[in-house]
This record gives sequence, structure tokens and C-alpha cells, in this order.
Amino acid sequence: RSQLFLLVLRRASGDLKMPFVSFEHIAREWRCKFSSDADNASLMAAQAKLEDILAGLSSIEGVVSVQRIVCGGCLDFKVVTKLTKKAFEDWEKAGFAPESDFLSALKAIAGISNIETQTYTLEDVKMNKKDIKKAQEKKEKEQADKPKDEKPPEDPAKKLKKVIKEGGKRGVEIEGAADMGGLQFFCTSMDCPEGDLDLLVESMKAMNAKSDPSEEERKGGSGHIGKMIFSAGTEQLAVVAYVPEDKQEQLSCGEWLTAVLKSQGGEVKSTAKDISTGFVKTNSDKGVFPLKIREPMILEANNFLRKLGLFPEDDGDSDDDFVFGDDDFPSA
Repeated sequence: RSQLFLLVLRRASGDLKMPFVSFEHIAREWRCKFSSDADNASLMAAQAKLEDILAGLSSIEGVVSVQRIVCGGCLDFKVVTKLTKKAFEDWEKAGFAPESDFLSALKAIAGISNIETQTYTLEDVKMNKKDIKKAQEKKEKEQADKPKDEKPPEDPAKKLKKVIKEGGKRGVEIEGAADMGGLQFFCTSMDCPEGDLDLLVESMKAMNAKSDPSEEERKGGSGHIGKMIFSAGTEQLAVVAYVPEDKQEQLSCGEWLTAVLKSQGGEVKSTAKDISTGFVKTNSDKGVFPLKIREPMILEANNFLRKLGLFPEDDGDSDDDFVFGDDDFPSA
């Protein structure tokens, strides 16, 4: 039969406490180690002592089973007597007889050591055919109830590759757009990081990477342009600010990011002269959602630059106020 040993907390008074699982039987285990010397002579002697008490042990009121366990690798010899709860209580009051005599007999055998006893619950948990069928049907129903469009997590390496590719392309586009408009700073959103701050930093690095003219497809090239990029996920809006070295006397990267995050109750994660990072957590109770706050925060970033004379003033002819999103770049 299939059986399961379950741990039980035992107080000195002998009460068994197990509120988290039900049980109907309690077992008493006698165990020892035997020696393999002399062709397992100590094991044979222990078996003989068991046979001497086996009839009396088996006849105890309420005994369900008596099991013998022998492990040739561990050199274990065990006897497990299983009783109903009520019968076990009566047996305990009687001192678990013939336990004392049996253990004394084991101690007298040369090669026997580590004699111990233990009490635990012991239940047969093998399912019958009816219960097996019910369990299988329940599992099938749970599988059927799962959303059909639930996708497995994307491989991190593949996701990073997508992020770098998107960042590299966007860097080229930002370089071109900034050169045409005479912009020193640029603010936009990114898709692939999906709100992951670490991935958004990788996106920024890909934008700033030096462009290799010999490559068939140019990537990066916007390291000379200051940027703040945003990425919306379900749990947060990630924000990364970058200020190139030659513009750091004009603009503090940390102050720029802090001001923008403050507008939506965001949190700064790291600050440095060149790159600073932070995020705004989703808060449905306060109506804070990444996609909803993304464009207002881009505007906030631009307005901060305007106050320092680092971004063109709004002449009133444009509705987008130099807010660049996915639709402004053909490769996005």
C-alpha cells in the first residue's frame, strides 16, 4: 500500500496537536543501526528478538499493522506499529509494552547501536479509482478555465535583443529628427521594455552607442543628444534620463528626472551626472495608469527644459509640443 509519514508536534503530556491535517491512526517506531560484520549477525539477532515479541505485539487491541523496515545501505532496522488513535492512547498508558523489553534485548546485541523511538501519524493516502477520476477532472477543468490568450514568459535573452534593436533604431531616428529641428534634447517613449527599468537603461545605451558607418543598417548615434525616455508596463511607468557630458553644466540629470517624477508622485531609483532612473507605480485607486500619465510626463520634461532655455518655446501652432511617440517613427 502507498503510505505517507506526516510530522506531528508532540507535547510532554503525550497530546498530539495537528490542527492542519486530520488523521485516524498513530504509529510507534522502534529503530536501530546494525553492523554488517559477520554476515549481518546483529541483524539476524535483532530479527530473532522481534519474532519473540511479534505475537504479543500483534495481539494488542487496536493494532492495524506491524511493519518491519530494513535498509542494507543505511544499515537501518525498524519496527513500526500502527494503531487507531484511541488504541494508541491506551497503549501509551501501558508504557508501549513490550517496548522496554524489546529495546533492552536490542542493546544486549553486539553490533546494534543508535537505538531510538519515535511517534507520528501514519495514514494510507492512496486514492481509489473514483477519487482518482475526480482529481483528474478537477485538474482538466482548471486547465480549461485558464485564459486562452495567456502567453508563457518571453525568454530574457530574446527580449533584451528586441530592446537593443528598438533602441538602436530609435537612436538613429532621434539623431535625424534632432539635427533637422536643431534640438539638443529629446523626449520619447519606448515599447519593448514594457515598463522594466533595467531594460529601459539598456534601450538608452543602445540609442547612445556609436554608429558604425560601415554597417548596412545604422544603429544608435544619438549619444550627443540629451534624452528622457519612458516605457509603460502594467505595473509601472519606467523613466530614464540621459545628459551627455558636454551639457552637464547646463542641466543636472538628477534634478531633471526628479522634477518630472514628482509631477506624478514617482520615485527616483538612481541618479548620476549622465544617467538617472526612476518609475511611477500604477495606482488604480488614484487613477494613476502608465499609459495615461506618459504623455503628460513627456510634456513636463519638455517644460523643465524650456525654463532653462534648452528646448524651443511653444509657438502655439503645434498641438503635439514636440512630444514624440511611436507613431512619429516609421520603424517603431
